[in-house]
Amino acid sequence: MSSLRANQRNEAAHMSRHCFNKPATFMFLNRASLKAEGDIKTDGSGTIAKPWRLCSVQQVEDLKTLVRILPLWSSSIFLSTPIAIHSSLTVLQALNMDRHLGQHLKIPAGSILVIEIVACAIFLTLIDRFLWLTWQNLTRKSPSPLQRIGVGHVLNVLAMAVSALVESKRLKMVHHHDRDQSQPRSSMLALWLVPQLSLVGIGEAFHYPGQVSLYYQEFPASLRSTATAMIALIIGIAFYLGTAIIDFVRRVTSWLPGNINNGRLDNVYWMLTVVGVLNFGYYLACSRSYKYQNVEKQVDADTNYTHG
Repeated sequence: MSSLRANQRNEAAHMSRHCFNKPATFMFLNRASLKAEGDIKTDGSGTIAKPWRLCSVQQVEDLKTLVRILPLWSSSIFLSTPIAIHSSLTVLQALNMDRHLGQHLKIPAGSILVIEIVACAIFLTLIDRFLWLTWQNLTRKSPSPLQRIGVGHVLNVLAMAVSALVESKRLKMVHHHDRDQSQPRSSMLALWLVPQLSLVGIGEAFHYPGQVSLYYQEFPASLRSTATAMIALIIGIAFYLGTAIIDFVRRVTSWLPGNINNGRLDNVYWMLTVVGVLNFGYYLACSRSYKYQNVEKQVDADTNYTHG
C-alpha cells in the first residue's frame, strides 16, 4: 500500500512538472487523474469504469488554467461594468444638452455613442501600427497582455472622472442659467461628451484586445472556444450588474430622479471612479501574483523578431 501511494505521488509530480512544464500550483487537483483500484474495467478493454471519478491529465490542467486566470477575469467584470453604466447615462446627458450642429442638423441622443466606437476603431489601428512598434524599438520587447489591460484600466478611470467633471459643469449651467424655464435644459453643447466617450473607446482599444490575447495564449488548444466565450461572458455580466447598480443607487439615493437636472449624476460618475480605482488596485495585485504559462514564449519570439 505504501509503495502504491509513493508511485501515485511520483506520477502526480511527473505530470505537473515534466509533462506540462508549467508552474507547480494546485497540486492537489492532480489526484483527480490518478488511477485507483476499480477505476479501469477488468475485461481487458482498458476503458474507464467510473468516468465521473477519473479525469484525464488534460482535463486537470484545463481546470488549473481556469482557476489561475479567474481572479484576473473577475477584475475585468468590474472594468466593463462602469462602461455599461456609462453608456446609458451618457445618452441621458445627451437628451438634456444642446445636440444641434448648425441650424438644421440635430444629433440623435442614442447616436452619440458612435463616438466611442469610432475612437476605439481609430486607436486600434494606431496602437497596432505605431504605438507597439515604437514600444518595441525603445524597450526591445513586446508589451505583455497584462500591461495592455492595465492601460485600459487607467483610461477607464480617467473617463469616469472626466464624465463627472463634465456633468458638474452641465448641472451648474442648468441651475444658474436656465432657472426661468419650466423644464430646464442645459444650453451646454453635447460635443462636451466627446472627451469622455473618446477615453472609453481608447481604453477599450487597449483592454479588450489585451484580454483576448491573454486568454488565447494562456489557454490550451482544448479551451480555445472557452477563451472566446470569456469576453462575451464578461460583457453580459457587466450589463446585468450595471442594471442592478443603477437600481440600487435609485433606491438608496436621490442622485438619479426622473429628471437628471434635479439629481446628482456627477456623484454617480465619482462613485464609478472610486470603483475603478479600487478595481485597478485589485487588478495590480492579481497581475503581480500571476505567472505566465505560454505568453513568455510569444514575448520571446516577438523580441527575437524585433532584434532581427
